[in-house]
Amino acid sequence: MTAPVTVTPLTGIPEVCEGDDLADVVQVGLDHAGVRLADGDVVVISSKVASKALGLVTHDPDKDRVVRGETEHVVAERAVGDRVTRIVRAKAGPVMAAAGVDGSNTGERGGWLLLPHDPDGVCEQVHDALVARHGVRVGVVLSDTAGRAWRVGQVDFALGAHGLRVLDDLRGGTDADGKPLEVTTRAVADEIAAAADLVKGKVAAVPAAVLRGLPGILVDEPLEAHPRGRDLVRTGPGDWFGHGRVEAVRAALGIEPGSPEAAAVGVAPAAGDTRLDAVSRAVRAALHGVESGTADVGRLSVTLGAETSYELGRLVSRLTTALWCEWLVGEAGPPSADGLSAVVHVAGAPTT
Repeated sequence: MTAPVTVTPLTGIPEVCEGDDLADVVQVGLDHAGVRLADGDVVVISSKVASKALGLVTHDPDKDRVVRGETEHVVAERAVGDRVTRIVRAKAGPVMAAAGVDGSNTGERGGWLLLPHDPDGVCEQVHDALVARHGVRVGVVLSDTAGRAWRVGQVDFALGAHGLRVLDDLRGGTDADGKPLEVTTRAVADEIAAAADLVKGKVAAVPAAVLRGLPGILVDEPLEAHPRGRDLVRTGPGDWFGHGRVEAVRAALGIEPGSPEAAAVGVAPAAGDTRLDAVSRAVRAALHGVESGTADVGRLSVTLGAETSYELGRLVSRLTTALWCEWLVGEAGPPSADGLSAVVHVAGAPTT
């Protein structure tokens, strides 16, 4: 029989300042909530208070420059008004919007808060201090908020973790009907972070919570030998979605997202695009690297020209490819008699 799980908000925590000890911050919340830590508890702390305590704040007015400094590489980008929003792999580890750079709930200090580059290390320090103080075995999760590629809205996830199982690998077992489980690996630390956010969050100004009632969630010594928050990030061949739809095609055409070349081609807007703008971006992408190429752009067709039939073929191929990532389809007509020009007809891509 499954036991109940409780989530208790740690209220009464004042504004956190640079230099504050995070274990002391948690203790204030424990005392105010009347909670005494017990074996098996998991303490969840919002990354924002860790950033404040560690002094990870900048007052650089150029947010784009700040985001670039916290970025490993750009995954996707869209124009929103006069700004460009970028989904990036952050130096803190995960893929998220703007590398986690955040200007909300910064207190009187203002500026932009940055994520710690070693969130697991932050959790380890808090964990060791709480264990020494309370004499019990606990887990610690540092949570942050991010969107999900296939779902609307944001949820909290485990940016860092220490002392607990971050994954529950059920592969090799069976389900309730006795059928073999082949792919199921629960991201337990993320589930814990999301559950904790139900009682804390940006609006309520409650930066920490305690989860109780998860038997077997803690790991044995040596704790650092077990997977932690960074191990939940897909990387290398395991990352099937290293670029967005547009960015993957453009990268194949020699235009990496976030680069000056991408800016020159133009960043697609998040909403409110026009057919002519989309075709024009695709044409600029096609012309990139084809020095002899020319293009006469219309909404329904593009007339391409080049100095050789080989260059024309390259240009036609690049344009039809670039149109695809703009949700358009290009159909090339026969080349001119001299083989140096061709018309590509443009239509909307079929939808399902």
